[in-house]
Amino acid sequence: MNQPDVNLATIDDRHRVLSTLALAFSSDPLMRWMLPESDRFIANVMGLFDVFAGHSIDGETCLVTPGFEGAAMWVAPGIEVDEEAVGEFFAKTFSPEFLPKVGEMLEAMDSYHPHDDNCWYLPLIGVDPGHQNKGVGAALMKHMTAKLDREGAMGYLESSNQKNISLYLRHGFEVMGEIQMGDSPIVTPMVRQKRN
Repeated sequence: MNQPDVNLATIDDRHRVLSTLALAFSSDPLMRWMLPESDRFIANVMGLFDVFAGHSIDGETCLVTPGFEGAAMWVAPGIEVDEEAVGEFFAKTFSPEFLPKVGEMLEAMDSYHPHDDNCWYLPLIGVDPGHQNKGVGAALMKHMTAKLDREGAMGYLESSNQKNISLYLRHGFEVMGEIQMGDSPIVTPMVRQKRN
């Protein structure tokens, strides 16, 4: 099976990228813990992804396949999320009772995040369920891991779905630990060390 081509998303692709990721995460354990009701999930997931990782589109570090079957929002070293914008979005999206749980989860995830000058972060990668098992996720990962190897850079991600861990392991990522906050699903932080 030929792997699909991989391109950089442009600013004009924002809606298509976010739509693909919204579909990809529609049954993701962590996202559905955060947004369990279908109407709230649909109303908020694209905005959540945009405020959390949309700067990867602006910074030309978001990868897509030609038909937007899959997308991977990579964040370059040194680029920080706009915590104020994320905080405002979370405050209007989550109840005052649930918001502290989300904050605890993000803090725990950040505690594993290598703050290396040359570490790329993958907050979001997903494939439209109608196009899964066609090598799309593998193509997105292979494209970026080749870049990491050329640059001698690290990679870091958190797997919010246990089913995806094998894909990341195949592409050189290693499990760092497990995160679980109360009744949350398990989140698995993973790192890919620099290659010579």
